[in-house]
Amino acid sequence: MRYFIIAISIIAIVLIFVFTPLTGSSSEIEYLRIHIRANSNSVEDQTVKYRVKEEVVDALIPLLSEIDSFKQAKTTIEQNYSLIENVANNVLKQEGFTYKSNAKIENEYFPTRSYENITLKEGYYDALILELGSGEGDNWWCIVFPAFCFTKSQKSDNIVYISRIWDIIKSVI
Repeated sequence: MRYFIIAISIIAIVLIFVFTPLTGSSSEIEYLRIHIRANSNSVEDQTVKYRVKEEVVDALIPLLSEIDSFKQAKTTIEQNYSLIENVANNVLKQEGFTYKSNAKIENEYFPTRSYENITLKEGYYDALILELGSGEGDNWWCIVFPAFCFTKSQKSDNIVYISRIWDIIKSVI
């Protein structure tokens, strides 16, 4: 019983330290965002954007699951532009589109956005921008770092949460 109380106490402390920064202001944390921008707002371009999103997120999960710093996340993304573009281009080709994708990290101005329980205030953020074709359509976005990107994969009904902390907590329980 004593070990159970100690384990619960440790988990509670870890959870407080893990989730407290996520509710803080965006100026306290360096965020790396991801924006997948559709070619246009046509139904076809918006639909393929979500297919690309599924495949790109699935490809990024193993690369980002062990990342523990903004700099490391940014470097990993930069080193894998070709992989990201190849994944996107394969989906576009399979779906019969002739345009290609372009991956880059840019520091851009973004309006205030909310995702789950995180609100990123307006301002300039580094983001992985994946343009599909002209990239003039609406985008899908999430957060690459800290790894807070939840997604339902079409390949699975499981929700994927990228976090080394969560893995540690699960191993203790």
